Amino acid sequence: MVDFLQPVRDFLACPTPAPWIEGALTDIPLLLQDHANCEKKAAGTAMNLLFRYNDRPELQTLLSQLVREEMLHYEQVLEIMRARGITYRPVSAARYATGLREHVRHGEPERLVDIMIVGAFVEARSCERFALLAPHLDEELGRFYTFLLRSEARHFEYYLELATRYSPVPIASRVAHFRAVERELIESADVEVRFHSGPLAA
Repeated sequence: MVDFLQPVRDFLACPTPAPWIEGALTDIPLLLQDHANCEKKAAGTAMNLLFRYNDRPELQTLLSQLVREEMLHYEQVLEIMRARGITYRPVSAARYATGLREHVRHGEPERLVDIMIVGAFVEARSCERFALLAPHLDEELGRFYTFLLRSEARHFEYYLELATRYSPVPIASRVAHFRAVERELIESADVEVRFHSGPLAA
């Protein structure tokens, strides 16, 4: 596990704060609900990109695979929720994704490159959090989150590969910019626990 997670940890500017883990574990049904929403949103985002950039074959190949995997994960989370008697209900979104997307540039290919970098950070953070949560969960859920680790690590690499491919210049400075934004979002306090929120405000 350590070997394939290390690139994820190296990519992120900071680890998840311990208070976030403590807060997340206090309401597993809410965490599962938000997790389901995240998987569905990830599939929807990738699908939208498939239609918007249908002239880019590498993007079509990688993101079509990602859509299938994200929808499978969505179905799996729903099944776990049903088995536990957790009713699907609306949950407000975290400020995380919006906070990252605010920094996406206009115009092409800059917009596409930034969206790919944002996708890489979302997937990398998801992977890191699955790894942190798994040891604290019951056997079934811990096993499921451990199973998800490799997929999320692969998705992070897909997005980074596409950002590199479609950028006319090296992407290091844009990655550094979003790394700083992502760190601020993860380390600053939130009023509600979500899968990509910061720690709960005291």
